[in-house]
Amino acid sequence: MQIIRKYLDKWPGKRIFGPYRFLPLFFIFGAALEFTMIKWEFRGVNFYKTFKRRQAEAVVADEIKRNLI
Repeated sequence: MQIIRKYLDKWPGKRIFGPYRFLPLFFIFGAALEFTMIKWEFRGVNFYKTFKRRQAEAVVADEIKRNLI
């Protein structure tokens, strides 16, 4: 725990920004995660293709449900 605290205390901007000095790091991490979700494909499928397919299936199922009632 001391080692982690040592490195966190060395991060610049502690006096001015306080705990918010880590926000740019989190924005960069979030952007990298989003980029990998878009670009990285496993067996020809990525996150957004799966999301779109499931959303289309839900719309079709809802439409079938409306027509049967």
